[in-house]
Amino acid sequence: MSHDTILVLDFGAQYSQLIARRVRECGVYSEIVPCTITPLEIKEKNIKGLILSGGPCSVNQENAPMPDKGIFSLGIPILGICYGLQAMTKSLGGRVVSSGRREYGISHLSYIDRKAEILSRVHDNTQVWMSHGDSVESIPDGFEIIASTDDCKNAAIEDFERKLIGVQFHPEVVHTKEGFEMIKSFVLDVVKAKPDWSMGSFIDDEIKRIREEVGDKKVLCGLSGGVDSSVAALLIHKAIGKNLTCVFVNNGMLRKNEAESVLNLFGKHFDMNLVYADAENEFLTALKGVTEPEAKRKIIGKVFIDVFYREARSIEGISYLAQGTLYPDVIESKSPTGGPSSTIKSHHNVGGLPKDLKWKLLEPLKELFKDEVRDLGRELGLPEELVDRHPFPGPGLGVRCIGEVTKERLDTLRDIDSIFIEEIRKAGLYNKIWQALADLLPVKSVGVQGDERTYREVCTLRAVTSEDAMTADWYRMPYDVLERSASRICNEVKGVNRVLYDITSKPPGTIEWE
Repeated sequence: MSHDTILVLDFGAQYSQLIARRVRECGVYSEIVPCTITPLEIKEKNIKGLILSGGPCSVNQENAPMPDKGIFSLGIPILGICYGLQAMTKSLGGRVVSSGRREYGISHLSYIDRKAEILSRVHDNTQVWMSHGDSVESIPDGFEIIASTDDCKNAAIEDFERKLIGVQFHPEVVHTKEGFEMIKSFVLDVVKAKPDWSMGSFIDDEIKRIREEVGDKKVLCGLSGGVDSSVAALLIHKAIGKNLTCVFVNNGMLRKNEAESVLNLFGKHFDMNLVYADAENEFLTALKGVTEPEAKRKIIGKVFIDVFYREARSIEGISYLAQGTLYPDVIESKSPTGGPSSTIKSHHNVGGLPKDLKWKLLEPLKELFKDEVRDLGRELGLPEELVDRHPFPGPGLGVRCIGEVTKERLDTLRDIDSIFIEEIRKAGLYNKIWQALADLLPVKSVGVQGDERTYREVCTLRAVTSEDAMTADWYRMPYDVLERSASRICNEVKGVNRVLYDITSKPPGTIEWE
């Protein structure tokens, strides 16, 4: 089934992915493409509308990224946001100048032209979010001012005949209170795109595509038990059944009872072909005496590849390797001039496999954002506990066991992690937190437990809120939850006598300690 599509032309904005997500929230499919896309390429894709993103440059600086002028003659609606407005203005003969001071933060629309469909759903004096240094001084011929603020006369402009619209503010961010209504008006009223893209339709389309591509060939999938690989595996399983074989590698650094949960859910409940490789001893032997974080990651990655490759070689007739690659993974290395990159992040996927395997990649989630993958998992029948699971690093507890990784320390950390997550869930806070984790530190402290003085290790608990993990703020955990967690850890976990809570945001820190 072919769906109406709106392209987001990326000029290097930090919000390009957010724009695409907002369009998809309207029920219309959206893709991010380089700003250098040609009119011919747009015609060939049969695109219904374009959105020009913001960007960090000034349109007046040398080598500033600019769209092909021909896109404005395609006869399809175009919305320019911030830099996109300025690029449209300059391309069509208007004038953009430095405003002398950067306007950053909340503003309000003091004038709204009610005949503009994009503003038909918003209230007078609605709040918008500004972030710009340049301003449109004179608008191109054929355009009218459709919105102003006290400090920005040309806050929004439109050529009604050609359906070309530009806004100086950012409707995609939550600080623009009715921004989603503006995007919805552009998508549904101006573009008149059919809102028929959903997770249900995606499943039907993708199952058909997988069957057509794979046929009766066999597919191998590395199943970690995380959200991405689980959803990818189940979707492919629904398409080709027993022609999919999943390999689940237990590296000894999983959470408490995680191996049993994965085997029961996918092997028994969903009746998948599942190969279980218990390689705990292999990983721990390779990590013996190693304390440097990057060295640990590389060792864990290498041993994983060795184990996965060994198991894969025992399975006959494999033609495809399935990976849980997401859309942000695909476009992560994009640039305004170079466009999206297909380079896959090795810590998310099975990278580094020998080239002589000659498997083709099968990536059924590569068009989806993380929140969409979670929705897809629900549609496919995965349990809520797995679908809503916090991010978990590929090397597992190996990067949360600061210092040397041993079986004893991992078991201690497993118990700490289990208690902390259990208390967060009992308090009803789990889904309010982006990521909660515990680290075991290579530091010992004196304590008093019962009638004894003890000299045991210290652990730290951490919880953060975030939109996309690029930045994160420490979560203001209620004291009673921290008190219960710390008390249980010190009483129930033998190797620990002191509990800390990490209140470092990102930046300057990272979410994980290593």
